[in-house]
Amino acid sequence: MKLTLDALKPGNECFVKRLASRDILGQRLMDMGIYPGLKLKVVRNAPLEDPMELELDGFYLSLRHEEAKYVEVEQV
Repeated sequence: MKLTLDALKPGNECFVKRLASRDILGQRLMDMGIYPGLKLKVVRNAPLEDPMELELDGFYLSLRHEEAKYVEVEQV
């Protein structure tokens, strides 16, 4: 079973295994600092669950669940 970033809850930490998108979205995720091998933490979800706030490499990033489902992860 593949675990994707959109399935994680606040407080969960994980490593990025793979980006499942190779098109413009995949490039956009890499431009935002999400790449295989990266360790990140889900900080919180917005009141209506979207977007989610992530902590990675010393900064915070908001990502929509629609985009997060293309990020395969492995929980720490």
